[in-house]
Amino acid sequence: MSASFMFPPVGFGPGSQIGQEDEELNYLAMPSGVHVYEPHVPEIDNPATMVATLAFLDDLQKQAQAWRAGDACLLPWHNLSPAVTAAVHDALGEGEVSARLEDAAGLVEVQETVFAGIWALRAYSGPQRQDVREQVEVSAFPRALLARAFPPRHARPNIAAGVADGVVNAPAILTELFDRSENWRPQHRPHVVNFSLLPHTPEDMALLEATLGRGRLTILSRGYGNCRIEATATPHVWRVRYYNSMDTLILDTIEVSAVPEVACAAAEDIADSAIRLREICAVLREENASPQGKQA
Repeated sequence: MSASFMFPPVGFGPGSQIGQEDEELNYLAMPSGVHVYEPHVPEIDNPATMVATLAFLDDLQKQAQAWRAGDACLLPWHNLSPAVTAAVHDALGEGEVSARLEDAAGLVEVQETVFAGIWALRAYSGPQRQDVREQVEVSAFPRALLARAFPPRHARPNIAAGVADGVVNAPAILTELFDRSENWRPQHRPHVVNFSLLPHTPEDMALLEATLGRGRLTILSRGYGNCRIEATATPHVWRVRYYNSMDTLILDTIEVSAVPEVACAAAEDIADSAIRLREICAVLREENASPQGKQA
C-alpha cells in the first residue's frame, strides 16, 4: 500500500541523516591568483630616454588603434638603447600567454604583454644562436609562430600498422583528425575531440601521440589555472590540456584549427589595449612637459 500524500516521506530533509548536526560543509576553494590589468607608468629620469620611450609607445598605440582582424603589425626594438628597452619592457609588463618555438632556423620566445594582443618576440638565430632580434607585434596571435608551428605535410601514415592490444578508439579518431587536417580551410570552425568525455584506453593515447607526432610550438595560457597547447606534427592539429589552480588535469582535448582560441586576443581586447596605451602615453607626456621632468 502506498503512503498517503498527506504525510511527508520519512528519511528525507534537514535533520534526517545521522550526524548531520555535527558536520560542516566543506566547500571547494575558490580560484585565486587571476591576472588583472593594473596601469603602470615607468619611472624615467633621463629626458632623452623619456622622449625615445614615449615615441615608441606612441607608435605602438597607433598600430593597436588601427589594427583590424587579420592584421599583424610589427615594430622592431632591438635597435633601441638599453635604457629605452628597459623602460619599454617596464611599461608593457607580462601578460597571461607565453610561447616557445624551436626549429632548424632557430628559437623564438614570445610573451604577451599586459596589453592583450601586444606580443614581445625574441628570435635567436645563427650557428650558436648568437644573433638576437626583438620586436613587438600587434595581432590576435603572432603570425610568424603559426607559419613555423608544423613541419611540412607528408603522406598520411598507415594507421593500421600501429594497432596493438588495448587499442580501441584510436584508429577511428585518427582517421577523423587526418581528414579534418587535410581538408582544413581558414573559414572552418574549430573541430574538437574531447578525451575527458570520450572512452579511450592508455594504448589509444599512446597510438594517437605517436601517429600525430610533435610539432615545433608550445603555448602556455595562464588564467584560473593553466592551459597547455602543443602543436602536433600534423598541420592544424593541436593538443590542448586544461589544468585547474591545483595543477590537476580537468579537460583533455585535441583541436583542429588555425590556433586554439584560448591563446588568441579578441578584437575587443586589442581595442582596449589601444586605449590603455594612450592613457600611459598621456601620463608620460605630462611628466615630460612638467618642470621636474625638464630638470631631470
